[in-house]
Amino acid sequence: MRFTSTPRGARLARRLVSHRLNDWGHPYTTPLNETLTLITAELSANAVRHGHVPGRDFHVQLTLAEGAFRIEVTDTRAEKQPPSTPPTPDSASESGRGLYLVAALADDWGVTPRPAAPGKTVWATLRVPTGGHPRTPPVAPRPADSASAYGHDTKSFPATSSRQRDGLGLRPGDASCGGRRR
Repeated sequence: MRFTSTPRGARLARRLVSHRLNDWGHPYTTPLNETLTLITAELSANAVRHGHVPGRDFHVQLTLAEGAFRIEVTDTRAEKQPPSTPPTPDSASESGRGLYLVAALADDWGVTPRPAAPGKTVWATLRVPTGGHPRTPPVAPRPADSASAYGHDTKSFPATSSRQRDGLGLRPGDASCGGRRR
């Protein structure tokens, strides 16, 4: 997913990862969801703060392969590389702990050059805890089918609802369902 290189873009990237993990069977309050969300927040904030190029976005990719999640944050600034080992933060400083946290929380992390364009990808991996069997990521329903895919009566909700298109689902008692017919 591509995000604007702004604090709002970093916040949206963090939320997307948290929502996606929840959809994949790792609820919001689980250690895995919270850890990957924190790692995403730090890498996205660094992309905005240190990898920002005016008019260019940053990209976030979350994958699960061979029992490990991999989060990748790509920006377009190649000349600003993070250190290979994060420095120990100064206890009096109010910033500078992002990569230190990533290194402490992730099973592995690193930086790779962006293959077909200027920039870099900062990535981190986190193994799925033993005994954790994540669901297969669901296939996104077609807009006309999304209400029934979430267990809602399709006659009660119009197919044009933005919540249905965004895959966030609808709650029957929610007054903001926009278009729910009574």
